[in-house]
Amino acid sequence: MSPYFNSPFFLSAIAKSRQSGHFGLIRSVLAICVLGLVGTCNLGANEPKKQSVDFSRDIRPILAKHCFACHGPDKKEGGFRLVDQESATSQAESGARPIVPSDPAKSELMKRIASQDESQRMPPEGKGLSPREIGLLEQWIQEGAEFKKHWAFLPLERPATPVVEDRDWVRNPIDAFIRKGLEDASLQPVGQASAQVLVRRLYTNITGLPPSIEDVNTFMHSVESHGLDVAYESLVDRLLADPRLGERWARHWLDIVRYAETNSFERDGPKPNAWKYRDYVIRSFNQDKPYSQFLGEQIAGDELESTNAETLTATGFYRLGIWDDEPADPLQARFDEYDDLVTTIGQSIMGLTLNCARCHDHKIDPISQKDYYSMVAFVRDVTSYGARGNETRNSQIDMTAPQVNDRYDSLRREQESIEKQMREIEQRGIVKMSAEDQRATEGPERGKVLRQKLEANLDAGDWKTWTGHRDRLKEVRDEIKGLPPRVAALGLAHCEARPPVTKVLGRGNPTSEGEEVAPDFPKLFASKTPSITEAPADAKSAGRRKVLAQWLTSEQNFLTARVIVNRVWQHHFGRGLHKTPNNFGQMGEAPTHPELLDWLATELVRQNWNLKPIHRMMLLSNTYRMSSSTIREDGGLNQEALEQDPSNDRFWRFNMRRLSAEEIRDRVLFATGHLNNEKFGPSIFPKLADEVKAGQSVPGKGWEDSNETNASKRSVYIHIKRSLIPPELANFDFPETDSSCEARFLTTQPAQALGMLNGAFMQQQAKKWASRLKESVGGTPERMWDAAIERAWSRPATSEDLESLAQLTAKLKRQHQVSDDDALKFACLVILNANEFVYLD
Repeated sequence: MSPYFNSPFFLSAIAKSRQSGHFGLIRSVLAICVLGLVGTCNLGANEPKKQSVDFSRDIRPILAKHCFACHGPDKKEGGFRLVDQESATSQAESGARPIVPSDPAKSELMKRIASQDESQRMPPEGKGLSPREIGLLEQWIQEGAEFKKHWAFLPLERPATPVVEDRDWVRNPIDAFIRKGLEDASLQPVGQASAQVLVRRLYTNITGLPPSIEDVNTFMHSVESHGLDVAYESLVDRLLADPRLGERWARHWLDIVRYAETNSFERDGPKPNAWKYRDYVIRSFNQDKPYSQFLGEQIAGDELESTNAETLTATGFYRLGIWDDEPADPLQARFDEYDDLVTTIGQSIMGLTLNCARCHDHKIDPISQKDYYSMVAFVRDVTSYGARGNETRNSQIDMTAPQVNDRYDSLRREQESIEKQMREIEQRGIVKMSAEDQRATEGPERGKVLRQKLEANLDAGDWKTWTGHRDRLKEVRDEIKGLPPRVAALGLAHCEARPPVTKVLGRGNPTSEGEEVAPDFPKLFASKTPSITEAPADAKSAGRRKVLAQWLTSEQNFLTARVIVNRVWQHHFGRGLHKTPNNFGQMGEAPTHPELLDWLATELVRQNWNLKPIHRMMLLSNTYRMSSSTIREDGGLNQEALEQDPSNDRFWRFNMRRLSAEEIRDRVLFATGHLNNEKFGPSIFPKLADEVKAGQSVPGKGWEDSNETNASKRSVYIHIKRSLIPPELANFDFPETDSSCEARFLTTQPAQALGMLNGAFMQQQAKKWASRLKESVGGTPERMWDAAIERAWSRPATSEDLESLAQLTAKLKRQHQVSDDDALKFACLVILNANEFVYLD
């Protein structure tokens, strides 16, 4: 345990918090720890060595920013364009060549951008290019000025597995690619992580929960009996079959499809049954449903040859976005909804920023405005989430069993018929009543008047008929109440089988219609234009989205497989092989290992799009099993790697990471013994302070109160209200839910320390844990501390840990007169705030 817990500053802060009810000053303690970690990570950092210029990464953005307005895809001023090799190196109207490969001095481009003559300098407006941009262009021309096609826009081919010098290090092809990169840079990887570190890493990455001390001991015994490799592989296979996998990995998917259960905007109204989409995703990951099928169900689950409750629930994908229930410009709002769909499909599935071409051709990637609206045409049959109360018609799919629905309908018709006949008879009696009684039957007193005076104003036959109807009506209503409840799911309940024609909109303005377009794929894929026949008369949708779904995982689409394997790598190794997971275009980061990325993408297709084999390969690799330290296999400091690759781009070690918001909350509940492992079902509502609710336009509206047992379910089941994210999640970088989140921020801020020490949730859990330890363990404080550390840190307590806690509690009692119960509570709180608790590795 870190000795800072014994500092007078820490003790004094706890004492003050005990008096005031919160722990505000403690945040500085965690800040000190973070500074120490940052200092360690930056040891020996140098300026990187000069690298070759990459056209997509370095040059095309400069040309797009400064040159394309006059010499780009749309304009050819001066008789040349800077968009391809031929145009850029041919003579312009002036007779000069804009670019002379390998000769910057003779390149007119370089002369113009560096000119001191304002009449000659390009670009003609603005501040011109920066020295860095000029230097990159000069280097690029010196190196040959090749307009290379962007790596991600090339067809997907399977690279050969590289041959490396240290073959013993290679456990599978992943290691061969990683080791080859290290050898090319003359770098050595660090040693393998310990068995104890590996078991904690595996449990956390796969299930989102730590191993219990019993799990750790079982694994260690297996290591002793069968060896580390056999025990480790067996554990990987067991955890990949663990149903908790779906609960963890579903959250990754929910991030990128902007999952939330409300509409946003001022009222932030609820999206009923959104939680069923979340449960669908969890089940899909646990089943290892082929990714191609998983996508197909979400994009066109209502258009498949065989539809069922599961595929229809999957179409909730279309209803997860924000929705303005009172837009100032309804037509503009409608096209904003289409944009949300195209943006989400483009970024989350293909890693393309298609939305950048809504108002004009994409400035960086070869995506035209026509491409954008051709993609819009695919989803034009998707109705709006709702409009003035028709959300149920458009977005709530009736999942009730047909026989139950038939009985409901039959009984409702009978009920309406009986009520109509009763009112006719009642009216014959009412006309005989006094004027005062007649007026009373027109208001809330009607029932009372009829009970008292109807019989006296009807003849015997009418009264007998009316009482017979009354008795039957009661039977009908009782039967309706006794029927199974109707079941609905959020999704595409109603579509337009014949959607309106789609046209290119000038500057994205829906009132400025241009060229008509049909559903088509972006031209950069060179796919054949789909032939989509008009939907038959009885169709419920246009049939276009099915075509789109099939194309997304076809051989013609070279991005879908790359994007998803990169996301799997990202969540196992801390970042993707491509660092901008939602943008594989030319403004995205260049991949650190493009060949490995392509190899994994082709392997996914070979595995019939099943993701668990990809998980398994990554987890079994030596790359994954490395330590996160900076110590080489021979025991020395890996100084060369620290200097050459401080960001660990070549994966010479494992990346340490802080746990996510959900992992931290779930671990707290797990450690204290209050985690409710019940799966699926309606979302939960953890208790929120009134101060948190006060941020809404109507404080607390839409936030229910779950009982303590339900509120202790895993964090993936928390109700996600866009305007009211619980502090336990918001403090630790829970994503913005209005759009796709490719990767969460990793911040260090005071609110985190404040929440972990002051927050009502943490205070409550520490107190409950202390009580549980007294009941279940008892004995000396050391015995209870030992049990607490085992539970929280998945390892036995050391003598140093126990001594630190002993000194802490002794000072608390001596200097601040805390009780034994409070001392145990504070010890529990300290254990939950330690770096070992909130960091992996």
